[in-house]
Amino acid sequence: MKTLLSFFLLLLTIQSFSQNKTARDYGFQHLRVVYQGDTVDILIKSSQGEEQKKKPLFLFCQGSLPQPLIKYDEQGIYGVFPFNPDSLSRYYHLVIISKPYIPLVYNVKSLGENFTYKDIHGRIPKKYSDRNFPGYYVSRNVYILKYLVKQPWVSKEKLVVAGHSEGSTIAAKMAFLYSGITHLIYSGGNPMGRIMSIIGQRRSVETDSTRYGEEEFQYWKSVVENRSDTGSSEADTYKATYEFSEPSKEYLEKLKIPVYVCYGTKDWNTPFIDYLRVDMIRQGKSNFTFNAYVGTEHNYFPVFSTGKTNYDIYNWDNVANDWKNWLSQH
Repeated sequence: MKTLLSFFLLLLTIQSFSQNKTARDYGFQHLRVVYQGDTVDILIKSSQGEEQKKKPLFLFCQGSLPQPLIKYDEQGIYGVFPFNPDSLSRYYHLVIISKPYIPLVYNVKSLGENFTYKDIHGRIPKKYSDRNFPGYYVSRNVYILKYLVKQPWVSKEKLVVAGHSEGSTIAAKMAFLYSGITHLIYSGGNPMGRIMSIIGQRRSVETDSTRYGEEEFQYWKSVVENRSDTGSSEADTYKATYEFSEPSKEYLEKLKIPVYVCYGTKDWNTPFIDYLRVDMIRQGKSNFTFNAYVGTEHNYFPVFSTGKTNYDIYNWDNVANDWKNWLSQH
């Protein structure tokens, strides 16, 4: 995401690694489906020995950036989910879907900044950029869910979709369009759209001479004028920014299923999530639950009074545990 860093510097799984190892060697089922001619990798995390036990699905829609799902170095692999999946996998089969035309497995030493994958020319693959927008992800993910719920090891009593950051926008629109989804978890999203986060960040560092925030309005004007353009080699094309900037509030407020919204109060998105919270109270929407992690940023790391982020305290497992507790009550 433009100007936003991805902080999924996850805990290493302590185990030996060989390039010849597969996703199954690391405790995942690996499925492949073809969607509109594209081969899509799907990883499923289940409790050991319970891969064929009938349980509901829990789909996690990850955030932005063209990152491989399995990233490794000489010490082992990085966490595929930002949280330890073990507590949730006791009750669900956890699902995560690859980014289009990004390798499933890759050595971190060959990845770029923020673990992004680039081709031999040092550019983000055009086939990724051509598909990196909500319309593609939503329809692809719904297609995959419809395929997965037909499997004998999937229970139909509940279908949970969760998304963080960019993934929250995808998850919210999926819940609006696909009636099979029974529960939505909306984490760290901006219900008023991506451009508002971009402007907010730039406003925070501008002065009367720099006017960074004002420059973003010119960028937004270009985005709107070229809203169908996927020609950029960068991850966020005009089309991606335009579609991710459409306010998800417009379909969130129409949902009747249980919705859990969580966010760090030091996140740039906070004023807009607070507004959603205020408005859901005004509308009497009792199906919404809000959980604000006071003093934490976009990825739930605490923020010092100086404004610096404390990366020594990793809260994602607490966040996922709160998801589990909320689901058990709904």
